[in-house]
Amino acid sequence: MSDLNKLGLAEARDLLRKGETTSVELTESCLSAIDAADALNAFVHKTPEIALERAKAADARIAEGDAPAMCGLPIGIKDLFCTKGVPSQAASRILEGFKPEYESTVSQNLADAGAVMLGKLNMDEFAMGSSNETSAYGNAISPWRRDGDTADITPGGSSGGSASAVSADLCLAATGTDTGGSIRQPAAFTGITGIKPTYGRCSRWGVVAFASSLDQAGPMTKNVRDAAIMLEAMCSHDPKDSTSADLAVPNFEAMLTGDIKGKKIGIPKEYRMDGMPGEIEKLWAEGAEMLKAAGAEIVDISLPHTKYALPAYYVIAPAEASSNLARYDGVRYGHRATLEAGDGITEMYEKTRAQGFGTEVQRRVMVGTYVLSAGFYDAYYNRARKVRTLIKKDFEDVFAAGVDAILTPATPSAAFGLGEMTDADPVQMYLNDVFTVTVNLAGLPGIAVPTGVNAQGLPLGLQLIGRPWEEGDLLNTAYALEGAAGFVAKPGKWW
Repeated sequence: MSDLNKLGLAEARDLLRKGETTSVELTESCLSAIDAADALNAFVHKTPEIALERAKAADARIAEGDAPAMCGLPIGIKDLFCTKGVPSQAASRILEGFKPEYESTVSQNLADAGAVMLGKLNMDEFAMGSSNETSAYGNAISPWRRDGDTADITPGGSSGGSASAVSADLCLAATGTDTGGSIRQPAAFTGITGIKPTYGRCSRWGVVAFASSLDQAGPMTKNVRDAAIMLEAMCSHDPKDSTSADLAVPNFEAMLTGDIKGKKIGIPKEYRMDGMPGEIEKLWAEGAEMLKAAGAEIVDISLPHTKYALPAYYVIAPAEASSNLARYDGVRYGHRATLEAGDGITEMYEKTRAQGFGTEVQRRVMVGTYVLSAGFYDAYYNRARKVRTLIKKDFEDVFAAGVDAILTPATPSAAFGLGEMTDADPVQMYLNDVFTVTVNLAGLPGIAVPTGVNAQGLPLGLQLIGRPWEEGDLLNTAYALEGAAGFVAKPGKWW
């Protein structure tokens, strides 16, 4: 069977169980696709030897009848996850050459489940970005293009390499991380599915930190069923992560019935923004109609503090980043600048961080340091924390009123061209997160599902936000939306 790399996780799993293919064949198909797609710059550290070794072990495990759902399935790992003996540098020069002596809990869980790691995926530096243009490896490029145009398109960020690789069928699925939308936005930009689980559902241990109270790992897959399969394998309680929830992980795939009769879906009026493209408005209205036709009740809701979410996020996230990135100083971790005669410790710190961090990371560290400084802590950081509490309460009130999920756009537009936002005010780029940051601030699960294309043939996605710890119910609602939307578009191969 050719084109095995084009399969999803569920399809490949079923073929493996029937003996109609092997993990080695699946893996070789993906490795060939990766080597032929260097133009996308999605995979930045290829690990073919590890992949084939794990594939052989998986085939033996399947033959013995000991095979979890992910066993033998080739996936990519975002460069933010530490992987033992494999470069893990968060797309930053400051961690160049770093090969951890340990494995992140999430990547270990996947390895224990028999998943095959094909390599490490491109991303925005330290996960700070919405377009994968801040990476030390250079831009990741989307496999999609506008109709009749050869300009390179962003795959979104920060999990741009993951989105590009899954959309281009270089791997069957990939890990991503989401601090303010970095799974859901690139998934929507590239026509794939991405879920950010409830904060604490996946361990953060061994994931390079950006903003510790917001970061959460999740799967990026070709469809909702695959997301359910992979999420279950990634989740676990982890004593090494103090924020990890000690809760049983359900069989998410078994919860995919597609039956959402009687479910109450909220449409928040605050997400209707001035200047929103008509095609996003139309997509949102069509999504609500699809869920209504499937038996759900559509209700208008209010999340009154939504308008404060973006400014609150861009105080809290840089503040936590400033604290987390203080360790990269040339002494404890990472790159150390070459010093000149007469340079002291201060010059060493300054040169190291100036050379090691890119412009966007420097910007956010400076903003974060400013809002945490003595004269501004209460005026900015403490006030942002209070706003965060109000945002969380908005959601709690809506769910207490009986709403089961909330439907919103995933992004304010389709993907834009690489370089098109270079001269824009940074705030223009931050507006890409306008529909997604509330979910991180409130610690809720959210999923992006591809539901249409724009006038130029680029994918558009809708977002569903669920109750805390009810990823299974959220996935089932997404499954119903996916079935109704019938999205089947794929990028035309140009690379």
